[in-house]
Amino acid sequence: MTPYDPSSEAKFARILKSGWKGLCPLCGRGKMFRKWLKLNDRCPSCGLDYSFAAPDDGPAFFSLCIVAFPLTFIAVWIQAAFEPPFWVHLVSSLPLLVLGCIFPLQPIKGWLVASQYVNDAQEAGTGKLWAQLNARARRSEVEASDE
Repeated sequence: MTPYDPSSEAKFARILKSGWKGLCPLCGRGKMFRKWLKLNDRCPSCGLDYSFAAPDDGPAFFSLCIVAFPLTFIAVWIQAAFEPPFWVHLVSSLPLLVLGCIFPLQPIKGWLVASQYVNDAQEAGTGKLWAQLNARARRSEVEASDE
């Protein structure tokens, strides 16, 4: 990936490239995910620690907003306009909704993790707490490696 450029266009491109492809937001080469929705502990290429990542329910929320609401509207419109039998919705609308909500979860999660990294995002007022927790974790790692 190109060196860090603070311009908003470069940030956006970096977030999209690494997030949607599931690549490390620092180097752009290593895989972000070890399983479908499970993040690696560290980037296998550059060693970036993913402990900062906390997308929580964001991927599910965006998947529902982007996919489920419009598809539900279309299914309701089909029902109101054509009054098909129930099995038509079981064969068409239900699979579209399920697949349409599940498949975008990994790209959306990658996008959120990349956004958190590139924008150095954290909860408001927790910077000091995170610094203390990370310092404590580093000390315990050093102590464990010394033994």
